[in-house]
Amino acid sequence: MNRDQIEGGFRNLKGRGRTALGAVAGRARPQVEGAYEQVAGVAQAAYGRTRERAEDLYEDGYRLADEAASRGRHLRDEAVERGRHLHDEARTRGRHLHDEAHRRGRALAVRTEENRGTTLALVAATAFGLGWLLSRRR
Repeated sequence: MNRDQIEGGFRNLKGRGRTALGAVAGRARPQVEGAYEQVAGVAQAAYGRTRERAEDLYEDGYRLADEAASRGRHLRDEAVERGRHLHDEARTRGRHLHDEAHRRGRALAVRTEENRGTTLALVAATAFGLGWLLSRRR
């Protein structure tokens, strides 16, 4: 409850009292002034309630904005961590594939060296086949 709500409530009560006294005394002026005070008091109390609600909404909005920013930072940090994990995994797999290709290339080079005649025949047959496929006259 804020100051406007309290003052508006007192002003309303004061206006009711003036209206009642004016009615008892049979005088119109205190009744009109009392009615005015009542209306002004109700309006001031309504303003106080509205202002309090606006302040609550402002605080809720501020809290929600804070929470959204916090969640955004959390998601960003989570994405960065996930990116680092994927980078490390890709790097590990790349090293593994590089090592495997290197090992198989060495094994092929050793076999080629051991079987020179067979290798020469395979290279010649492959060259002949490619030449035949790419020639215009078949």
